[in-house]
Amino acid sequence: MELDPALTLTPVEARVLGVLVEKAKTTPDAYPLTLNGLTAGCNQKTSREPVMDLADSDILATIETLRQRNLVVETYGASGRVPRYAHTFAKVYSVPSAAVDLLAVLMLRGPQTVSELRANCERLHHFADTDAVEGYLEELAERESGALVVKLPKQPGSREHRWVHLICGASSEADLLPRAVYAPSGGMTALEARVVKLEEEVADLRAKLELLVGP
Repeated sequence: MELDPALTLTPVEARVLGVLVEKAKTTPDAYPLTLNGLTAGCNQKTSREPVMDLADSDILATIETLRQRNLVVETYGASGRVPRYAHTFAKVYSVPSAAVDLLAVLMLRGPQTVSELRANCERLHHFADTDAVEGYLEELAERESGALVVKLPKQPGSREHRWVHLICGASSEADLLPRAVYAPSGGMTALEARVVKLEEEVADLRAKLELLVGP
């Protein structure tokens, strides 16, 4: 069964929601996010597929459409000065927290194998093993109210299937092609993996610094 059109997102909407889910877990002190924090998260050069270059106006327009669909809520936090944004993904899509984290990583990083998903989700949710990851994916794929993920055919020479989310509609033929980007648990060298990790940590530190110094 296909996903309800009312729950289908545009790629930019999926990016905004994915960032909100991610940062709620990785930088909880800076969450809910300000517009600046959300824009920075959407435009990260690491851990994003595809890389986007969105303006504040793009993010604000997307926030408004997500608010109208009750997927994002606005708050002013303790300062009462700057609006901040939080997601309601789990409630609207009726999925458990661990599944939300898997979907967020798929929305942010594109199609991935079970092993890649387990590694890339580690900062959001610890899965005991790949069987646990696959169990959640199969539940998401078999939902009576509409599948949220699908298993892709194996690529030539690959030992594992990749999974892709369906939140932006049916997967395209492009999802079946080999990727031209690195995945943390794929063919990345040790040095490249360290660079990616450091860039992620810098992005998280910037979000925390913004919280301390204010707008």
